[in-house]
Amino acid sequence: MTLETAIGNIYVVHALKGYDHHAHWVKNLFTKHHLDFEFMTDGDPSLFTKDLLDKYFVPNILDLWPEGKISVTLNHILCYEAMVKNQNKMALVFEDDPFFLSNFDKYFGKIVEEFSDCQTGAIVSIENSTLRFPSRKIIEKGKYLYEASSGRCAGAYLINIEGARSILRSLEQTKCPTIIDWWHNQLIKRRVVNMFWAHPPVVEQGSHNGKMQAINSIRSKGLRRRVAWTAEKLYKMHILWWFK
Repeated sequence: MTLETAIGNIYVVHALKGYDHHAHWVKNLFTKHHLDFEFMTDGDPSLFTKDLLDKYFVPNILDLWPEGKISVTLNHILCYEAMVKNQNKMALVFEDDPFFLSNFDKYFGKIVEEFSDCQTGAIVSIENSTLRFPSRKIIEKGKYLYEASSGRCAGAYLINIEGARSILRSLEQTKCPTIIDWWHNQLIKRRVVNMFWAHPPVVEQGSHNGKMQAINSIRSKGLRRRVAWTAEKLYKMHILWWFK
């Protein structure tokens, strides 16, 4: 099975204006790795209407969260609608600040292959953004997916069509009350969708590693952030992990 066959589409959540550098970065990155993708921008704040927001969110959602964060969340939801409409058995969803780790080409295909056998609606986090990893005690050689009780942000993940359908069905009954990362955790807790962590992770977000400023990120980019991120990553991956 080729990656093109397994992954029905790759969606990148993006803003219509103000993030040209991100668009340029994504295009170069995906071209380098021979991956086709499409930007998802239909949830941009400039396109907000009351009917649109009421369709997906609890009333007065913009009183609870900034419009930029709601836009990102809406674009994720629209990715699910697009993959169901296109009958994508599996899709890959990114926010627009991905950095592929050096192991991406080695492990990504294996992660996709293992996920393709999943029989339930599920999401697979392929990023390291929270610097949380499966316990060393449960790691098995040749196994890449490990069940988890929460996500690791929503910057890079695989989702199958069963998971997308389940989320959209749930959304018809229970509107989204929060931003995408926290909403995923609510959906997991309610057993709307299952979560797996890929190990080893193969992507990290530029808004976390200090190399890029993501949409509405509170983390600043720069050398200080890069050094702090690298130190924390080395500690949690190569020291703390051995005691868990």
